[in-house]
Amino acid sequence: MKFLLDMNLSPSWQEFLKNINIHSIHWASVGSMTATDREIFDYALQNNYIIITQDLDFSTILALTNSEKPSVILIRAKNSLPKEIGKSVSELIRSYSDELEKGSLIVFDGIRHKVRILPL
Repeated sequence: MKFLLDMNLSPSWQEFLKNINIHSIHWASVGSMTATDREIFDYALQNNYIIITQDLDFSTILALTNSEKPSVILIRAKNSLPKEIGKSVSELIRSYSDELEKGSLIVFDGIRHKVRILPL
């Protein structure tokens, strides 16, 4: 599995994930900072990435397109820095690796999570 970190997440996520052997890239390293959510979505789809974001628009795109991929982890926690919720996010990734590979939306609020299998 490989992860695409949306612009609204700190680049520190990339180092955090690397340190626990999870491959990721931050959008700023591969695309325009002014790219639309749809451009980021399409890049993830074409390159087999799972999106990690705080942006509700990705779940809207999934719903409107009836898409089965890319999987999205939507972080809705007040503090989204890896030092605060990184351990919980990494546990979600490991616990739901099959669902993420097949296509799913995981919403995590910092305490609870909900998993929806795609298409929505």
